[in-house]
Amino acid sequence: MFNVRDDEPKYAFLAGNTGTDKNRYGDSIELVDGDHELAGESLRINDDAGIGDNPNRYKQHGFYFKADNCIACHACESACSEKNDLPPHISFRSVGYVEGGSYPDYHRLNISMACNHCDDPVCLKGCPTRAYTKFSEYGAVLQDPDICFGCGYCTWVCPYNAPQLDLVKGEVSKCNMCVDRLEVGLKPACVAACLAGALDFGIIETAPENSTQLEVQIPGFPTPDITHPNIRFEQTNSLPKEMRRTDSMPLRYEQDQQGRGAYVPKVAAGKSDKEWNLTKLRSREDPLVIFTLVTQAVIGAFMLFILAPFAGLSVVSASQPGWLTSAFLFTLLGLESLALFLSTMHLGKPHRFYRAFNNLRYSPVSREVAGVAVFFNCLLGYTLLTVFPGLFTWLLPSSFVSGFAAFCGWVGVVSGPVALYFMHSIYRIEARPYWNHWQVLTSFYGNTLALGGVLAGLFFGLGVTMMGIDSRLVIEFILGLMLMGVTMEAIGLFAHARDMVAGGGEGAASQYLQTTRFGKTYVLRNVGLALSVVILAGFAFMQAGIAVTLGAFLFVSAIITVTAVIGRALFYVLMIPTTMPGAFFWKNPGFEEHARETGLADMPQVGVVPDAH
Repeated sequence: MFNVRDDEPKYAFLAGNTGTDKNRYGDSIELVDGDHELAGESLRINDDAGIGDNPNRYKQHGFYFKADNCIACHACESACSEKNDLPPHISFRSVGYVEGGSYPDYHRLNISMACNHCDDPVCLKGCPTRAYTKFSEYGAVLQDPDICFGCGYCTWVCPYNAPQLDLVKGEVSKCNMCVDRLEVGLKPACVAACLAGALDFGIIETAPENSTQLEVQIPGFPTPDITHPNIRFEQTNSLPKEMRRTDSMPLRYEQDQQGRGAYVPKVAAGKSDKEWNLTKLRSREDPLVIFTLVTQAVIGAFMLFILAPFAGLSVVSASQPGWLTSAFLFTLLGLESLALFLSTMHLGKPHRFYRAFNNLRYSPVSREVAGVAVFFNCLLGYTLLTVFPGLFTWLLPSSFVSGFAAFCGWVGVVSGPVALYFMHSIYRIEARPYWNHWQVLTSFYGNTLALGGVLAGLFFGLGVTMMGIDSRLVIEFILGLMLMGVTMEAIGLFAHARDMVAGGGEGAASQYLQTTRFGKTYVLRNVGLALSVVILAGFAFMQAGIAVTLGAFLFVSAIITVTAVIGRALFYVLMIPTTMPGAFFWKNPGFEEHARETGLADMPQVGVVPDAH
């Protein structure tokens, strides 16, 4: 157990009981009935089997932050980092700030934030490895780095930037509420270290001494509706109607209801010049750009291959010359193997990839992995049974081999779109408004038709023509599917841009960056999409020779591929989460980018890990 010093100051000890049975969300503060089978269990802290004698052990606890008192001394950060032995680039608790007004009436609001140990922890539900647990003891949401394999999805879904992905260790860790201190009646280390009395801790909904407010909102704090966080604020000093962040996020916070309501996020517009910034399309998520696009293309091409004969296109089938079918299927298999390899190596601990199946009940990541795994195995089985039937007919009847190949094909046709639906659901995150739109689904399915058509057309349009077989109907059919795909993508993007601007907040800020920082690249992508639609629609209403048709197919295929890559790269780099404000140097994406460009990131004490894609 944690050793309590003989001279431990009085303010370091936990206070008493709450005055209510339920919190403001309607959840019970008492987490375990008195006769519950879990009552009296050890938390096994540092392998200690002891049980704390805290009488409020099974009540929901939480942090209290008195913003008027915070002086941004960062003592809470230092105490947390020292207790948890954290490296310079990881901080479970961070102090950021927003500011407003002008001299001499200038106001700065400091915000100290760690994990809020929410009633509805989205990190727990999203984690594919089940590394998170919501404990009955103190209501702490704890995470086990040894179970984590470093996908970082919990860092996406958390609105408060609480889980920290350590790119050096390849794992996530976070605030553990200092449960070892709670067991012996002490407040967390960050609270005990606070110099100005800004941080406090206790049973939730219990007002600390000398406190007058228990609010759940403060300028810069995301809506509590997402996770029902266990943190309460007090902020009584008057503030300007508008508060701005000092980090690079183009956001400001404006008071609604004529200056008497909560602060809501708005776009902080700066320069409006359109730029290319093609080099800044790179991000840590580059493997996911390739993985998502390739998987969608392979699924689309395989579905076309299986279903085309039923549309009267016998040219596209396994009955074609063996080398063409073999080349097509092995190309699909090779591309999807590469995509799976890249997505696996994207993990902090790739050797633990199998843990992705641990949370099929809640995690969209687990469901996506399962769906893609089913499709990949169907593709593999169909390929082997179709290309090398002799490997199996010596043991099994040929009718069974062909029947099982057909079974694999049809299961692949069904599992592919299902896997893509699960893939899209990964990005429907409330904490990331730019992603949380139905356009993600139209984009993924649109690329399935368009890029799948590109792959199939190269083999069964261009390839068959080179063999002297008339492929006009096949090419026209594929061009029609590609038209459906790019039209679906274009409609979704139009609605997405409109809805982001109308919705305001972080989504509008992402759209603002898209039209300024990446403005020329954005225009290039849109022109490419429009050109693709025009060309494809033109061939839907005209008759042309096979040479012209093939030439148009190759030209539009190049445009679609380039625009798809640009669009998917923008999808990842533009996203602005509903996270807490940073400071000028700390938790500031702009400074992190500067540090990597100038070499400052090579100095560990700067707290920025050198960039590595």
